Amino acid sequence: MKAALVRFLPLLLIALLWEIAPRIGLVSSLALPPLSAVLSAWFELLRDGDLITNGASSLYRAGVGLALAIVVGAALGVFMAWWRPVNVLLSSVVEMFYPMPKTALIPVTALWLGFGDGSKILLIFLGCMLPVTLGAYNGARSSDRTLIWSSRSMGASRLRVLWDVVIPTAMPELLNGIRTALALSFILLVTSEQIVARQGLGYLIGFLGANGSYDSMFAVVMTVAFLGFAADRLYQMLMQRVLAWRE
Repeated sequence: MKAALVRFLPLLLIALLWEIAPRIGLVSSLALPPLSAVLSAWFELLRDGDLITNGASSLYRAGVGLALAIVVGAALGVFMAWWRPVNVLLSSVVEMFYPMPKTALIPVTALWLGFGDGSKILLIFLGCMLPVTLGAYNGARSSDRTLIWSSRSMGASRLRVLWDVVIPTAMPELLNGIRTALALSFILLVTSEQIVARQGLGYLIGFLGANGSYDSMFAVVMTVAFLGFAADRLYQMLMQRVLAWRE
């Protein structure tokens, strides 16, 4: 109990300061509405259904794009590490696109697929695939060569060695890459929805801000922050279960 209190004490202090600062005039209530007003606006958005409708749309886009990125990125990374021709063919492409700001692809995906779900899903897929690919590649490359040679000498096929030796070895790096992609998916989602969307949490943030409903705008920002925090915590719990065999 004491450890949990110490852990969350900074958040409680921030919440207290957030409430007090606009009340006593340290900051303008237009620039930073009191936390109580933000919470009241949050319940109003929830009751009207705006938060649920737009939140569901955003989570669908993020979930589909991230799932595709995990499947394709993990396969590409392992294949690049395991088969040299694949590495020669794709390594230069990965190295070229990895440092590029992924938000630069927003106009491209909108041009290709319009303002609907497809453009956001494609953007998240392209942006999140590279961290997963590099995680899988680095993990597979770190496989113990002695285990691989021993397995091969005992008659195991290349596919069997890949499944029983390489993929389990690559799992920690792969899962770290997926965690990076998970955070990146929220960034790309909200950014793209603010620019090229008619629905979603990012769109709602921009719409409310443009109309001067700053307490409601902050309520949606808090929702995005909470969803990102919850997704990361749940994923860490999943990682611990998946990697329990290493302990």
